[in-house]
Amino acid sequence: MAPTIPGFDYRRVQVADDVALSVAVGGSGPPIVLLHGFPQTHLMWRHVAADLAADHTVICPDLRGYGASDKPVDDGGGTYGKRTMAADVVALARALGHERFALAGHDRGALVAFRAGLDHPAAVTHLACLDVLPTLDMWDVMHGTSAAVGFHLYLMAQPPDLPERMIAAAPDVFFAHFLDIWAQNPEAVPAEVRAAYLDACRDAVPSIVADYRASATVDVDHDRADRAAGNQLRMPVTVLQQDWGAALGYDAAAVWRAWAPDLTHATVTCGHFMAEEAPETVTARLRDLMTR
Repeated sequence: MAPTIPGFDYRRVQVADDVALSVAVGGSGPPIVLLHGFPQTHLMWRHVAADLAADHTVICPDLRGYGASDKPVDDGGGTYGKRTMAADVVALARALGHERFALAGHDRGALVAFRAGLDHPAAVTHLACLDVLPTLDMWDVMHGTSAAVGFHLYLMAQPPDLPERMIAAAPDVFFAHFLDIWAQNPEAVPAEVRAAYLDACRDAVPSIVADYRASATVDVDHDRADRAAGNQLRMPVTVLQQDWGAALGYDAAAVWRAWAPDLTHATVTCGHFMAEEAPETVTARLRDLMTR
C-alpha cells in the first residue's frame, strides 16, 4: 500500500471533462495548494503539509499525468501545457469551495503555479516557487557544459516517440538517477517514499514526457507572449532556490524580479528536494509569504 500523509483525507476531484485529480486535503483555515515536482508526487509535501494544516486548509494534488491522477493521451497541443494544468488547479480549488487560495509549487509544480499566477491573478493570493526558473528563462540560461545536468530537458523535448521508448526501456534507472543526484541528503526520502515515486513514474512515462515536451513548445509560446505584453505576477511572490545560478552564469533573483515586482528571493542550503530536505525552512518561508 502506498504511503499517505497522516491525517489527510484522500479523494478524487473532477477538474476537466476527461481528467480527475487525486488529492489529499487536511487541516482548516485559509487555503493553500501545494504542487509537487519531478520525479515525485504529492508525498513530497508530507512534512510541510502536516505543519501548515495546524492553521490552514492544505490541498495536495497529484498533477495531471502524475501519481494517482488521470493521465490523458497527449493531443500534441495543450494537454500537458502549464496553462491547462494551471486551469486544473483553479478548478480543483473551486470544487473544494475556494475561489481564492495561496499556491506553492516545486520544480514542475512551480511552473504550473507560475502559469496559474499569470492566468488567474484573481484566484491566487500568494505564490511560492521552489528551485526553478520560469520556462522561457530556463531555456535562455541553459548553455555550455555547465548545463549538462539538464540533459533530461532536451531528451524529453524530442518529438514522439523516441524519448518515451528510451525511458520506458529502463524507467527505474532513469527516474532513480534524479532522486540520487539531486538530493544532498538521501535519507530525506525514505525507502517507502522512494519506492512510491518510482512506482508512480513507471506508470506515467508518456504523460511525464508530454509535460516536459510542452515546456519546449506551447509553454515557451505562452511565456513569450506574456513577456511581450508586459504581464507580471500581481501577488506577493516568494522564490526559494539552491545557489546554482552562479554556476550557470545568471542572477536568479533578477530573473524572477522581472516577472514578480513584489518578490522575496532566498537561497536554501540543501539539495533540490528542499521540502523534504529542509521542511522547517520551507514551512517558515511559506508562513512568512502568507502574512504579506
